[in-house]
Amino acid sequence: MFSASNSLALLTDMYQLTMANGYWKQGKANQLATFHLYFRKSPFAGGYTIAAGLADAIDFLANWHFSDDDLTYLASIPGNDGKPIFEAGFLDYLRHQTFDCDVDAIPEGTVVFPNQPLLRITGSMLQCQIVETPLLNILNFQSLIATKAARICRAAKDEAVLEFGLRRAQGPDGGLSASRAAYIGGCSATSNLLAGKKFNIPVKGTHAHSWVMSFQDELESFEEYAKAMPNNCIFLVDTYNTVEGVKHAITVGKQLKAAGHRLVGVRLDSGDLAHLSIQARTLLDQAGFQDAVIVASNDLDEYTIESLKQQDAKISVWGVGTRLATAYDQPALGGVYKLGAIQDANGRWEPKLKLSEQTIKVSNPGKLNVRRFFDGGSAVADVIFNELDSNQVDVMVDPMDHLRRRKINPDWNSEDLLLPYLRNGKLTEVAKSFDHTNLEAIRSRSKNQLALFHDGIKRFQNPHQYPVGLEQSLYELKSRMVLAARGF
Repeated sequence: MFSASNSLALLTDMYQLTMANGYWKQGKANQLATFHLYFRKSPFAGGYTIAAGLADAIDFLANWHFSDDDLTYLASIPGNDGKPIFEAGFLDYLRHQTFDCDVDAIPEGTVVFPNQPLLRITGSMLQCQIVETPLLNILNFQSLIATKAARICRAAKDEAVLEFGLRRAQGPDGGLSASRAAYIGGCSATSNLLAGKKFNIPVKGTHAHSWVMSFQDELESFEEYAKAMPNNCIFLVDTYNTVEGVKHAITVGKQLKAAGHRLVGVRLDSGDLAHLSIQARTLLDQAGFQDAVIVASNDLDEYTIESLKQQDAKISVWGVGTRLATAYDQPALGGVYKLGAIQDANGRWEPKLKLSEQTIKVSNPGKLNVRRFFDGGSAVADVIFNELDSNQVDVMVDPMDHLRRRKINPDWNSEDLLLPYLRNGKLTEVAKSFDHTNLEAIRSRSKNQLALFHDGIKRFQNPHQYPVGLEQSLYELKSRMVLAARGF
């Protein structure tokens, strides 16, 4: 999505540059720091999130630089005295910057939970700070949409879900990002041709109501479409009367069959989808079109699909647009980016913590990773630990209730979720081993990841809370720092 030929360094907030300018003036620009990107609550009142957007984030970082045009623009911004807010020396410093930080991240398609760092950046304070906003922009949105898609696909069970959201998406890039993330989350295809080209996602689509309305009658419109596109015939049957539309589709389906082609199916876009799909299925089966699919659209989401299935709707393909591509019921993930540690003049790492009156907003100090434990092939617990302290994980503590603790079974298998993607700004062998242009592989990872977890966390209503805690020494460090900050 991002291109090395275009500078996107200004895809950030103004205050990132004002802080960067301050670091430079104070001689702190090159001081080493570690930041973590994470979210505090799973979206849609759900029990999990699908990590997505990493490939775009890595591409952005690898190509990060300030162009001459960028610097000319920054030089033109006035302060409140009318003079340039950024001095020439700082802008010249930016001119020679290329991204050289270390980046560790959780691979796309991984199931993740609140407070777990999706991405960790270690490097100069100035660079770590400036890239905060674009990283949140990329990972927040795509993880949100991938999660929504996974929920919708779960409701559809093994049936195909088509992403139809481009026309309602939040601008061109929102449309592209949504199509990409929806495919990672499990959708089978998209209507978005540019996404199909860029990401090799299968594309689907036939005709709209305007095609039918442009002819004297519906039957003629189907016949003419069949002549023009005999290998792509799913007829939209609800322009005038849905049952009559199905009958017209059957008439043309017989013509297609006689010519050596086939009726792929019909699409319902309005009305009582459960009742109409049952009627349509009966008519199609009686006419010998048992293999013709019934596609449904019309503001679908996981709740509507689940309800339609409970009503025994005969729908086998689901076209989901607005409520997927815009994450209609929760338009933002709410991810944050916080400083975890900073290196002092003697090379020692000093943990940092953001305090808040709200417990959920108190950040975790250190240089963090996540260890996932497995028992019998199922994920059973995740523990956030501080790599600056110890890699040993024996006890996990619930950060919201310190009396809830759990000993880690030494017989459990485990894996650390954060993997090295960039070192000094260059792709690692680990990063190169993940083909992020292959969305099919990432989509498969998402499906396989979800299979690792108990069905309870995947419920739409009141999901089970998967165990995620802090390693005991990290919890104790955090407690000491909170008490010290509050004067105890």
